[in-house]
Amino acid sequence: MGKPTNIINFEVVASTYFNQLKHVLASKQRDYGPSNIANAPGGPLNGLRVRIYDKVSRINNLIETGATPDNESLHDSFLDLANYSVIALMVLDNVWPDPKRWDVDGIE
Repeated sequence: MGKPTNIINFEVVASTYFNQLKHVLASKQRDYGPSNIANAPGGPLNGLRVRIYDKVSRINNLIETGATPDNESLHDSFLDLANYSVIALMVLDNVWPDPKRWDVDGIE
C-alpha cells in the first residue's frame, strides 16, 4: 500500500486502519469483557485516563530512548491508544456495555 495521492486514496488507506482497530478492539473485548472499564476505580473515565496516561508514557519512552520493545511495538501501542479513545467515546455517549447484560457469544 503506497502513500495516498488524493482524498479518495486517503480514505481507502484510512479504512484499512479503522478495520484493524475494530478487529483489535473486538478481540480484546472478548478477552476482557466490559467490567474492567465499567467498574474501574474512580469510574470508567478515570480508568481510561490511567490507561491512556500509561500508554502515552510507554510511547514516549520508546521514542525518546529508541528502544526496541520486547512485547508490544509502537504500532501496537498506537492501536491501543486509538481504541482507548473509541472506548472513551462509547462511555461518554453512554453506550459502553453493561457488564450485567454482557453476552460474550453475542446471543441475547
